Amino acid sequence: MRRRTPPPPSPLPQRDGVDPVRVRLPAGNAWATVRDHLVARLAAGAEVIDTMLAEGRIVDVTGHPVSRDTAYAPGTFVWFHRELPDEERVPFPIDVVYRDEHVVVADKPHFLATTPRGSHVAETALARLRRQLGIPALGAAHRLDRLTAGLVLFIVRPEERGAYQSLFRDRRVAKEYEAVAPYDPTLTLPRTLRSRILKERGILAAQEVEGEPNAVSRVELLEHRHGRARYRLTPRTGQTHQLRVHMSALGVPILGDPLYPVVTDPVPAGDFRRPLQLLARVLEFTDPVTGCEHRFVSPRVLRAWSSYEEWAG
Repeated sequence: MRRRTPPPPSPLPQRDGVDPVRVRLPAGNAWATVRDHLVARLAAGAEVIDTMLAEGRIVDVTGHPVSRDTAYAPGTFVWFHRELPDEERVPFPIDVVYRDEHVVVADKPHFLATTPRGSHVAETALARLRRQLGIPALGAAHRLDRLTAGLVLFIVRPEERGAYQSLFRDRRVAKEYEAVAPYDPTLTLPRTLRSRILKERGILAAQEVEGEPNAVSRVELLEHRHGRARYRLTPRTGQTHQLRVHMSALGVPILGDPLYPVVTDPVPAGDFRRPLQLLARVLEFTDPVTGCEHRFVSPRVLRAWSSYEEWAG
């Protein structure tokens, strides 16, 4: 099997912990210039592309600015920095619970995206940690939903990224979550839920559909009081929103969930009240590089359990 040639290193540095965008010019002769291809490919529009070219903000592999008339050359690359959106700062710290020369394990707060995506770019766990720790090459081994808090594994060395990402792909990581949700005395727990979950692009909520199960979750009751309960959730698979879907299907949707059982109106920017009461509590794995056995436990306390009135206020 022929190995794919890795792309050349970026001639542009990171900005605010965010990598520049890399565009590979595909095969074909449909475009006379690089400018023509970028206008056709990118959603920014001709006016924005022309301004970036005029200001020298799009560069080639040598770091030299691409001009409006630069000829199209299939297989080559260009780089530029995207315009960062106006982001509301998430006013909660991201804590490092472990660090060595290979990995960083961080405890992500609610509302902070794991990696740059959509309207969340510099205000993400990855970009923050790159700035905070001074590790420009830091990468994420996996992701947590923006609304979910808890443990995330990051990789220090790019050449080792595949080894750590394969832990999650091959399900060699033991994960436990904790959730606060309504208490239903008629619900028989523990139990294991199996269903087929479909998440369509552009639709906020996933749904359970008929078919071969692709999502497996174990739900256990830890304790209950005042009509609320604390649950241990153990996913055996990793479908999008899996735990949130399964808790809703049980009739005890996780407190603070804006999607399940029904999609609610988005809250205003800067409203950090009532975070989703879901926490990635435990992360356990054998390090594929060092062979060390790791078990990490988040010390976070879900506020709807420790202080419901404060969370709901």
